[in-house]
Amino acid sequence: MNSDDLSLYSDAWNAHDIDKIMAYMSQDCVFETAGGEEKFGTRYTGYSQVKKRFMSVWHDFPDVRFEDVSHFVSADRGCSEWTFVATNMDGSTLEIEGCDLFTFKGGKIAVKRTFLKKRK
Repeated sequence: MNSDDLSLYSDAWNAHDIDKIMAYMSQDCVFETAGGEEKFGTRYTGYSQVKKRFMSVWHDFPDVRFEDVSHFVSADRGCSEWTFVATNMDGSTLEIEGCDLFTFKGGKIAVKRTFLKKRK
């Protein structure tokens, strides 16, 4: 994986194209959310669980997009920084800075760990 791949991956998120997104994920991928009961948030393991969780983002935030995106890759690790922009159920706009830390294996994303700034 390289920065261009992460740019295309990010574009797929903004297009809400789950098939393109999942084409970048390994079959045994792991996704760790920004929040949850455990120190790592909530962990989803395996292609099907990760796909289902990714799709739920669009259910909760149908107009979500990632803005101000930048990426870097070094060997088998990478990072994407972004601003999560969406409309809340009450109609207010939500903007949160965050990042994804990636571990790559076999040219695919094996682990995606999401971190967000906390807003009140």
